Amino acid sequence: MLTRPHCKINIGLYVTAKRPDGFHNIETLFLPISLCDELEIDKADGFMFQQEGIPIGGNPDNNLCVKAYRLLQQDFPQISDVHIRLRKQIPFGAGLGGGSSDAAFTLQMLNRLFSLGLTNERLQDYARQLGSDCAVFLEKEAVFATERGDRFENIRINLSDYALLLLKPDEAVSTAEAYRSISPKAAPVDLRWAATQPVAQWKNLIHNQFENTVFPNHPQIAALKQWLYDQGAVYAAMSGSGATVYGLFPKAQQPYFSLPDNKGSLFSAWVQPL
Repeated sequence: MLTRPHCKINIGLYVTAKRPDGFHNIETLFLPISLCDELEIDKADGFMFQQEGIPIGGNPDNNLCVKAYRLLQQDFPQISDVHIRLRKQIPFGAGLGGGSSDAAFTLQMLNRLFSLGLTNERLQDYARQLGSDCAVFLEKEAVFATERGDRFENIRINLSDYALLLLKPDEAVSTAEAYRSISPKAAPVDLRWAATQPVAQWKNLIHNQFENTVFPNHPQIAALKQWLYDQGAVYAAMSGSGATVYGLFPKAQQPYFSLPDNKGSLFSAWVQPL
């Protein structure tokens, strides 16, 4: 069984409160986009996890696909050994949620492969145990997300006339680093309303609060955002806590340009909203 877990960008992101459990409440728009990993799961005689593509390192037992498998297996002993093959094409440490998406799709695939009969709501409950933004990848459209980013409502964002350029430098931003200097406060704008305004106005309406803490320590990321505007992006922003920035370009005027000079490797991709 083969599927393609997609990633997301954040359109606006505000940290609104520190929670008693140590996490933070946020307000953000998650927009699913067409950049995907490949995930294949089949029944097997013994458990095996195989990772290809972009190397991510670390202990395979800590991979979110493996954690998703173990989580469901605790409650459903009929889940037998499987072979999980993950081909990474979404960069990690990028603010795109690639690992969270892989975990959510693993839950979904195991539900089908072993005929567990779990509703999407039940799958989302399991996904919330794996990560704050895992549950959102079981939705197929844009959402307005609150609390830890795991409570959401569907919204409409029409970007069919735009192409998105993703840029990620060869550096990562840890979530802990991004939150370190954040001062939670009420969001200055209702993102559900702001997203209905012309995209040309988003630059003055919609902001990712993490840019305030990330850009001073990572000037290269700030420079990439400015470069996107210099090339004619209608709107540019950092996704999540970084390190990816994206620019929205009108399809009718989609430019052809060389990527910016960069001392390290630079991941880039033209993508579409799903």
